[in-house]
Amino acid sequence: MTGRELIDLCLTWPDAYEDYPFGDEWAVLRHRGTHKIFAMLFEREGKLLMNLKCEPMQAEFWRRVHPQVTPGYHMNKTHWNTVDVNGGLEEETLRGMIDHSWELTAPRERRKSR
Repeated sequence: MTGRELIDLCLTWPDAYEDYPFGDEWAVLRHRGTHKIFAMLFEREGKLLMNLKCEPMQAEFWRRVHPQVTPGYHMNKTHWNTVDVNGGLEEETLRGMIDHSWELTAPRERRKSR
């Protein structure tokens, strides 16, 4: 999956938009109403990586089960994971991780309606 394809996938979540507050190297996906970040996409050492927010116990589970998932790069390691997007993780699993991050950062009224 390319970076653009991944950004386009993230934009399918309700009220999501892309932002580049750190320059062109980091794509940040946010909620339109609150501007909260639910995903960050960047390249490091030739790998396409994505930071995703995660409930701490779930974060630890994903790290143990999937070698492509590590503690969040430049983020709070308890609440964020970094995923090697093209490291062999199934797309369905990645979509679930993005959905989990979106859900955790969504405005309260949006969480209730989903």
